[in-house]
Amino acid sequence: MSRDTGSGGAGVGTGGADSGHGGRARPGAGSLAHRVPDLGAMELLLAVARLGSLGGAARELGITQPAASSRIRSMERQLGVALVDRSPRGSRLTDAGALVTDWARRIVEAAEAFDAGAQALRDRRDSRLRVAASMTIAEYLLPGWLVALRAQLPDTAVSLLAGNSAAVAERLLADEADLGFVEGVSVPTGLDSAVIAHDRLIVVTAPGHPWARRRRPLAAAELAETPLILREKGSGTRQVLDAALGGLARPLIELSSTTAVKAAAVGGAGPSVLSELAVGEELTTRRLVSVPVADVVLARDLRAVWPTGHRPTGPARRLLSLTRG
Repeated sequence: MSRDTGSGGAGVGTGGADSGHGGRARPGAGSLAHRVPDLGAMELLLAVARLGSLGGAARELGITQPAASSRIRSMERQLGVALVDRSPRGSRLTDAGALVTDWARRIVEAAEAFDAGAQALRDRRDSRLRVAASMTIAEYLLPGWLVALRAQLPDTAVSLLAGNSAAVAERLLADEADLGFVEGVSVPTGLDSAVIAHDRLIVVTAPGHPWARRRRPLAAAELAETPLILREKGSGTRQVLDAALGGLARPLIELSSTTAVKAAAVGGAGPSVLSELAVGEELTTRRLVSVPVADVVLARDLRAVWPTGHRPTGPARRLLSLTRG
């Protein structure tokens, strides 16, 4: 018994199974979205059934009566049945319309449950914000941004994890933070970024150090040859300095926070290289002195970062917008 459908088999040519529907698609063919009316049309039909008036339903949903009539006609064409009988006394459902209304009610109720569930997810997301930031940004910029965020989202609990730029990247990639801020020379692998500010590193020393009285700018070679109080490897400050000096910076002391480096420099332990943001007060009060440097580029971008392909949403997005204000 042959199974060959080459020239006269079922489903081939004009004699196939599709022809029994007069050229229309079989039930279940194509996308469901093209065969089922949208939620707006279903809500309108339910309002007509409840109010007995197309005009009243249009007013309740905030649309014009011509728009409501057009939507009902479109729904009838889509389904292939009449749904509403219109008369000067009002609008009433046909028998088919009553059936479709019952089905539509179940779909609208399911959509309301879906919407409530999605809102619950958003509420849970919006109830907290985990921020990871490198030390300079955490100490000198983030406090102001978080105060502004608090004014806009008073119910959002914010936690801050401060560390060097490498640690910030690790937190984000491990899903332990929603948004990060770094200050290095490049964007860590696996992260997208946006520049939010610019910063400059400066050489500083206590007033009693010989450099505080020099009149000529430091040459790059002299800076590279001098042991300095430095941030640890992996920090954005250290990355910028190493890049500027070709990796030749010599540590006198390595410390893991800007505050500790600054305190050591103020105490006269030696010269250091720090963010201009971090030493404004010390320069004003002359506890530290800025030393000019020639032929060394110490400018850097400050960046917001997040995992590649996962643009910040909710409170993280709001905080990101505040950094650009």
